[in-house]
Amino acid sequence: MDICKKDKKIKKQGFMKGVVILMVSQVFIKIMGLAYRMYLTNRQGFGDKGNAIYGSGFQIYALLLTISSIGVPNAVSKLVSERVAVGDHKGAHKIFKIAIVTFGIVGFLSSIFLFTFAEKIANYWIQIPEAQMSLVTLSPSIFFVSLICVIRGYFNGRESVKVTANSQMIEQTFKALLTVIIVEIVAIISGVDTTLMAAGANLATTISSILCFAYLYIYYVGVRKEIAREVKNTVNYKYKGIRKIIKEILSVSIPMSITPILTAINKNIDSITVVRGLKNFLTESAAKAEYGILTGKVDTLISMPMSFNIAFSTALVPVVSSAKAMKNLDSAKKRIEFSLLITILIGLPCAIGIILFAKPILSLLFPNQVSGIFILQVSATSIIFIVLEQTISSVLQGIGKTFIPAIALGIGVIVKFILNTILVPINPNTFILGGTAGAAFSTTICHIIAFSIDMHIVKKYIKLNIDKKDYIIKPIIATFMMGVSLLFTYNLLIGIISEKMCTIVALIVSIIIYIISVFVLKIFSESNIYMIPYGKNIYKVLQTVGIYGKEEKDRE
Repeated sequence: MDICKKDKKIKKQGFMKGVVILMVSQVFIKIMGLAYRMYLTNRQGFGDKGNAIYGSGFQIYALLLTISSIGVPNAVSKLVSERVAVGDHKGAHKIFKIAIVTFGIVGFLSSIFLFTFAEKIANYWIQIPEAQMSLVTLSPSIFFVSLICVIRGYFNGRESVKVTANSQMIEQTFKALLTVIIVEIVAIISGVDTTLMAAGANLATTISSILCFAYLYIYYVGVRKEIAREVKNTVNYKYKGIRKIIKEILSVSIPMSITPILTAINKNIDSITVVRGLKNFLTESAAKAEYGILTGKVDTLISMPMSFNIAFSTALVPVVSSAKAMKNLDSAKKRIEFSLLITILIGLPCAIGIILFAKPILSLLFPNQVSGIFILQVSATSIIFIVLEQTISSVLQGIGKTFIPAIALGIGVIVKFILNTILVPINPNTFILGGTAGAAFSTTICHIIAFSIDMHIVKKYIKLNIDKKDYIIKPIIATFMMGVSLLFTYNLLIGIISEKMCTIVALIVSIIIYIISVFVLKIFSESNIYMIPYGKNIYKVLQTVGIYGKEEKDRE
């Protein structure tokens, strides 16, 4: 394999090439994630109840993982990119070495904590005793993911995002395959025991994390000589002691960690309040099944659009950080504006498409467990605000305002907790936004608040050229055209071909119509198109078909 070659060169990618690489990997990850979620949800003996056990255990794991490591990739990426930008490769590598030891220790302690207190967390915190074994099987993964995050952050900071993309795809591939294999083995041995099957599914997460770490370690060994040459030829090196570097890493990673920690807490609010609240008018078994709908099907589908957008949010941090280090923030401005535009063009149609097509989508993907249509529709309203919040948070982190996204989301989380405690215990037969739909609605309100605060602060520090016509009006028109084509195609074909084929064809047609609408409405300027890989060729094609005239000027 290439990663074993001693003199392997570390390839750097430009902003948009890096975005495309990350986007492809994220789409692949989400598709694989959806595939094994479909398998689990439709698997006899697992279903919504199994998703409740699997999901509740995973949310606690995600919270501890966030505390121990999730802020690390962006923090290390930011610090490394700042050092590399001025030629200090020695300082950048020193940050990496100290970070891997520091967060390796933190991750190990978190793994021990989860293993030790799994029983108490399952019984008293989330009140799903069956989740204990899932928590135990997940506990070793925290240590390995902590190390993985540092290595990914180091290479991201060096603008070598392909390493991150490859590692993510490897991890998710193994996770999907192992989930199916282990769950089937456990089902045969245990006689289809839902609790043991859920634990087996989470065991697949731990094994895939170990395999991902192995890949990254082998890659690092392969490029170590190249790194050594760069360190030897370093310039602008300023000596810093280990304590000072640890303090510097923590001063960046802790604020950056607060936002994902609050995101994890946001999910755990549901794990703590939903089953409790639903017991007011449902049996315990039915309450768990409802929570399983939220974590198993709804959250999986709502997270799909983020797979596109997370590429921009990941790539923006080192770009903005480097520009700030070089005291040339204006150079990053165009990329920020373009990222915001793409975010809107991704989030808006995804939200509307799911709202309009919730039932056919659930029928297509989860034919054995179609329940949760209204919950999915309510949750879909949060998509546009979540993806916008992702992008704006990355800009704030890049310019050093790392506490702002945390404060903004913190306010949103508090509001969500209050709304959950009020809405979830209400029978939905009494109030439409009661029960599980209330938890979905409160999530939307949470992210509306967080995005609004973040955007207000960004406008104070960066004068973005946001044209309402291109960023709001035209995307709404394109989304409207997509929605009309979606419903028209579905209603035209229903009864002629199978419902599943009808859904697939309608979705494909609506996507094509949407893409055409985006270009016909000229939402992208010439410079926007040039930022896309092979942009010049794309622009020439658009000129040839008459969408963009030769006289079209850059709208800046």
